[in-house]
Amino acid sequence: MTRWLVTGAGGMLGHALVSTLEGVGKVTAADRATLDITDPAAVAAAVAGHDIVVNAAAWTDVDGAEAAEESATAVNGHAVAGLARACAASGAVLLQISTDYVFGGTARTPYPETAPTNPINAYGRGKLVGEQAVAAILPRTGYVVRTGWLYGAHGGSFVATVLRLAAQRPTLDVVDDQHGQPTWTRALAEQLAALGAAAVRGAAPAGVYHGTASGQTSWFGLARAVLAGTGQDPDRVRPTSSAAFPRPAPRPAYSVLGHDRWPAAGVPSQPPWQAQLAEALRTEPPSV
Repeated sequence: MTRWLVTGAGGMLGHALVSTLEGVGKVTAADRATLDITDPAAVAAAVAGHDIVVNAAAWTDVDGAEAAEESATAVNGHAVAGLARACAASGAVLLQISTDYVFGGTARTPYPETAPTNPINAYGRGKLVGEQAVAAILPRTGYVVRTGWLYGAHGGSFVATVLRLAAQRPTLDVVDDQHGQPTWTRALAEQLAALGAAAVRGAAPAGVYHGTASGQTSWFGLARAVLAGTGQDPDRVRPTSSAAFPRPAPRPAYSVLGHDRWPAAGVPSQPPWQAQLAEALRTEPPSV
């Protein structure tokens, strides 16, 4: 039986990973309280005895990273190097969760896995340090899976925020000039499970994969779909620009990712974002 270690198990993606992987192997769930991924000795001890490590632990406060880049990079970058070294020592495969924010957002067609990176905020720069560590330390057994616009049943997300605000306000103003791929944590967890299994079999080439839903939309389009999917009037959502909601960290205007590498691993791309959202709202609506 394959032995999995999930770091960041207390987070939104971590919850989905643990529940998904419990059906395919033996899972050790390590949350922030049980494993500090910036502690090399603790990481080495935790990794030992596992076949696959999925690192879902991260500094996820994008705006906070602008004021504390060194601390954010310690978690999202340097700690990943420690995980990679522990995996190299034990022979474990590493699946590192990364982000669409490693790109600058100036493209007009989906970014392929081979596209040059150009992060425009501290969060993206820190995650890129982690990606580079995996490539350098685990060239044959390291996998970077970039994702974005995640939502799920556990933890905060844009979908949960829309539902909460819709219960409080007659209308919602939502930006329509940022485009990406809303991705359900359950769909990503299932894809990661399949990738890990293929990696252990030696059937998946190491390197970068893009783990997002098929298709694309804006935050405005997603908000409308959330209301429509919960039986509410989508016309309550009004489009606006990013300039109306200034944030400390700049966001890429275009975060759409291509999925060209999955066939080489024998793993399907994810379903369209609309189908994922409909299934999520039906089976595990986010808490608001």
